[in-house]
Amino acid sequence: MEPITPYLNFNGNAAEALAFYAKAFDGEIVFQQPYGDSPMAGSPDWKDKIMHATFQAGSLTLMVSDTPGPEEQVTAGSNTQLSLNFKHEEDIDRVFAAMSEGARITMPLQDTFWGAKFGMLVDKFDIHWMFNFDRPKEQQ
Repeated sequence: MEPITPYLNFNGNAAEALAFYAKAFDGEIVFQQPYGDSPMAGSPDWKDKIMHATFQAGSLTLMVSDTPGPEEQVTAGSNTQLSLNFKHEEDIDRVFAAMSEGARITMPLQDTFWGAKFGMLVDKFDIHWMFNFDRPKEQQ
């Protein structure tokens, strides 16, 4: 498993936050994808909002997104998730199953359009977690 990466969620102002962090930390946005460039159905008003972005400044990595629309607004406490990236599929299956005890699963572990096995849950202590295993290219 790789180091934990904070995943920050915003209510439509993720691009502004990324620009602020890039200046403050003297970092760079290394990846940015708007909702309009994905196969996910969504509101036309959100086509330019950030579906996913990655920011780096030295050894600091942050991942960022806008919530998928006004029906899923984030608040203090739900605006940060801890993202785990796994190197082996059996590890993501094992850890997700163990962390599911007493948890609220917000996205079951599943294959995604971006070529990963991915899931999300809020554990029994109300901590938000994301689980990701990037499939090797030959398995996509």
